[in-house]
Order: sequence, then C-alpha cells, then structure tokens
Amino acid sequence: MSPTATSVAKKKPAEVVLENFYNLKQATVRLGLATENEDDRRGLDWLRRGVNRPTDGSKGPRFPCHRMANQLMFSDSDLAVIAELMHDKPHGQSLRKRASRRTTRTRS
Repeated sequence: MSPTATSVAKKKPAEVVLENFYNLKQATVRLGLATENEDDRRGLDWLRRGVNRPTDGSKGPRFPCHRMANQLMFSDSDLAVIAELMHDKPHGQSLRKRASRRTTRTRS
C-alpha cells in the first residue's frame, strides 16, 4: 500500500457559528412574555430567578444564559431550551392541597 492510501484524512475543524444574543428585555419579548413597550416588565424577574436557581436543582433546573459585560444575555438556543423546560409545566399553585376550613360554631 502506498503511504497516501493509508494516511488518515485530516478533519476540518467545525466552523464557529455566532448566534444571535438578546438582553433580558429582548429575551422576554422573544419568548412572548412581554411586548416591546419599555414599561412592560413582565417576565424579567422570572427569567432572572430561573438563571439564579440553586445548582443542586432543588428549585428546578437552571436556565441557560451567558454573562457578557455584567449583563445576562440569551442566545437563540438558550431561549429554545427555556421554552422546552417550561412546555406543559403545571401551574405551581395547582399542586398544593388547600386545607379545609373549619366552621366556627356560634355560642348562644
């Protein structure tokens, strides 16, 4: 066999693809939690709390994000993961059993 036939073909390194990144407000708009109105703050705290969940998983999985220039930034793939994590999630309060109330007797 010739040396060229037995040599291993060199693999090209994967091309680096730069994703689109969004700040916190833009991410809430992309997820459909808020409108582009500056006064609309819906979803901002929810995203922050999701990113800052404990690492042990006691409060659920952490949301993926990037921290750039002391800001939370979310890529398209991060937002897709967040949307998948929250897909068909039951409402948090619907799982709690409500204690039955006792009726008080009136004394005559």
